[in-house]
Amino acid sequence: MSRTLPELPQPLPPEDRPRNLASIANSADASRQWNAWLFRIVLIAASCAVTVGVSPFGLNRWAAAVLGLVLSLAIVAVEHRLRSSSATALLGGVVGGLFGALAALLVAILIFGTSAPDATKSFLAYVALLAFGYVGIMIGSQKAIFFKPESLQGILGPRIAPASPSEDGKLLDTSVLIDGRIAEICEAHFLDGPLLVPRFVLHELQMIADSADSLRRQRGRRGLEVLQRIQKMQTIEVRIIDDNPQSSNEVDRKLVELALRFHAKIVTNDFNLNKVASVQGISVLNVNLLANAVRPAFLPGEGMRVFILREGKEVNQGVAYLEDGTMVVVDGARRLINKTVDILVTSVHQTPAGKMIFGRLDEHTETPIPPGKQASAAARTVRPGFPESSE
Repeated sequence: MSRTLPELPQPLPPEDRPRNLASIANSADASRQWNAWLFRIVLIAASCAVTVGVSPFGLNRWAAAVLGLVLSLAIVAVEHRLRSSSATALLGGVVGGLFGALAALLVAILIFGTSAPDATKSFLAYVALLAFGYVGIMIGSQKAIFFKPESLQGILGPRIAPASPSEDGKLLDTSVLIDGRIAEICEAHFLDGPLLVPRFVLHELQMIADSADSLRRQRGRRGLEVLQRIQKMQTIEVRIIDDNPQSSNEVDRKLVELALRFHAKIVTNDFNLNKVASVQGISVLNVNLLANAVRPAFLPGEGMRVFILREGKEVNQGVAYLEDGTMVVVDGARRLINKTVDILVTSVHQTPAGKMIFGRLDEHTETPIPPGKQASAAARTVRPGFPESSE
């Protein structure tokens, strides 16, 4: 997985700069950041004002203000650390801390029932509170991954049927958005939501759309247009998620980590990402594999009608292509170029580049086609990667 977020390109002129979803998302993110810092400044000012007004421990104004500043900075540091924790870990820490405090309370009741000095009792009670609270928070946050909320449904209320696998989220990779076929798949109702688009994928699309290279710029803009097209579909739910794992700057690693965190599937065309995610037990939906799977199947002996586009490498061979790009090699069809003929399938071979069909003429039948169809067929481009002759 070597794909990383691209470097910032040279800025485009204002008239060429695309107004896309990533720009809107970045502005919304900047607004949230400003609001967060505003609340932090208010917290620091309020903490200093309270400590100066109360003057704890008989401190003067300046010492009390410093104490309030230190306390507020400690609170901000704890808040920053907790923001990177998952919701499950936070819930487990809170539950563990409450059980720890309850255990410390029971121990304190026993301690204050003894005849020890008051100073010793207070010391032991505080130690018990700190110890049980710390142990409860740490164990609760670490063991929270084994907690299943549905196990409490029988106690707290009527049992609810678990969500079906079709409701699981699906993470969209940059490659599948640029490819564009994902929109047709969604329109055909072969893929349901929610579709999850990480913000760093939007950022990568924006960097590609802002590239100085015209081809990359066109690909990036197509990816953003495909995403907008999917968002307009009434039957598909698209969510822009803000989670951005900081463990790596590589987009593939971030997608794998999010898939593990959300128990989601990955929709991609990237061969390497497909392999790495599959090794880690993540379900991958590959559009290329889907396209290969839905190609029509032909058995030896079946007939078909094809348009001979060009000659093959072997003697008397003609080459045709099906609508999905499958190569058809026809023996004895070299003299029938630019004509539609009936053939019989002799064999079908699966190659790394795709499927190849071999056939022979069916009683040398020739069917001339109208000039318009000849021109459209002759304009077809040859799909690269397919061998042109049988071994």
